[in-house]
Amino acid sequence: MKKYSILLVEDDEIDIIAIKKSFDKIGIDNDLHVVKNGEDAIEWLDNNANIYPIVILLDINMPKMNGLEFAEELRKKPEKSKTPIVILTTSKNNDDRKTAYELNIAGYILKPISNEEFVNVINSINNYWSMCEFPERDDK
Repeated sequence: MKKYSILLVEDDEIDIIAIKKSFDKIGIDNDLHVVKNGEDAIEWLDNNANIYPIVILLDINMPKMNGLEFAEELRKKPEKSKTPIVILTTSKNNDDRKTAYELNIAGYILKPISNEEFVNVINSINNYWSMCEFPERDDK
């Protein structure tokens, strides 16, 4: 089975730790790359073209370039435009949800409060991407 990378775009250290702990608890051994904002994520993707994340876990409220601005920029890049993005956010704003789905976000999930809830959310996301069949890249 091919092992894919995951890109986490998150600026909150507590949430990063909770997600990493959830990965460990569930046994997710995919490479997890963490960047702190949308600008850094664009730069990371541009500088690591040989690493193709199977999914991007994305916060919305971040400095420099927020998650929705990042998703909009990513969708303009033909080679990355179809990368699945799952938003993990505290934003209950309906306009954020609408914008996210207009940008073909795979899912919009409110960040859980407890560590146990984080594990359940990450496990659900893991189950989803584990069942999906992804095309081979032409440029591998």
